[in-house]
Amino acid sequence: MERELDLFIDHLNVSKRASAHTVKSYSSDLVQFAGFVKELEGESPQVNRVDYLLIRRYLAHLHKAGCARSSVARKMASLRSFYHFLKEKKLVDTDPTVGIALPRQEKKLPKFLREEQVDLLMQCPDCSTPAGLRDKAILEMLYATGMRVSELVSISLRDLHGTAEEIRITGKGAKQRIVLVGSAAREALADYLSAGRPVLAAKAKTEGNAVFLNKSGTRLTDRSVRRIVNKYIEAVSDSLKISPHTMRHTFATHMLSHGADLRSVQELLGHSSVVTTQIYTHVTRERMKEVYDKAHPRAGEE
Repeated sequence: MERELDLFIDHLNVSKRASAHTVKSYSSDLVQFAGFVKELEGESPQVNRVDYLLIRRYLAHLHKAGCARSSVARKMASLRSFYHFLKEKKLVDTDPTVGIALPRQEKKLPKFLREEQVDLLMQCPDCSTPAGLRDKAILEMLYATGMRVSELVSISLRDLHGTAEEIRITGKGAKQRIVLVGSAAREALADYLSAGRPVLAAKAKTEGNAVFLNKSGTRLTDRSVRRIVNKYIEAVSDSLKISPHTMRHTFATHMLSHGADLRSVQELLGHSSVVTTQIYTHVTRERMKEVYDKAHPRAGEE
């Protein structure tokens, strides 16, 4: 299975232009499956010898091990993509994943911050330091644009034009889109670029083009942004358990609750389907009920 797995990973990197995170997840899931088969059969797995029953046994093994439904679904999705690729390339005769159903997933509403929590969060960075200016710009940009962290850290100076009211970014699948940047985020970004970034950039051995830099003057990573956001979240509240992606959820939630239409938010988030964006309409319904209770003459009657 090693040769076929290498071919599949190359396919993800080259043809699909999948993100590093996606490639790592697929690879990890498939290596885990190969390890299960090897332990079960005592030999290296052969892709053509994997059948429907073997995959069912693997799913039962995951369930017995206490694997969450969402994790099982992701691992199964990895297997399906792998065997779909193998079948397409005529490397296997049949696809053993066909017909295997998974338990329905519970739909979890995305976590988001209230507007007063966002205000408090934005006050946390110490803007008298280069790192503080950077962190303030990161928080403001994540909230203002709804972009993914991977998109944020990939921004280079050449992507910024004029007043940076609009930024062209590259999202999943190398798809480009325009994100809009509000005045608060533009101001924070301008302060960082004029007084923060030059200090950080001076520490690098070679001149780079990345907008958001670490203490060594090189491009920030996704993991670094996670640590930065977590630091300020902890400063605001011990009970808030969110991630940088929560800022994306917060952006969408607040846009819809203030009257933005679903299609516009879909475009701004870079979702390929409006179905993905619809998960945020729970807030619209809450807002609708609040307006109804206040506005309808008989809404409050028993």
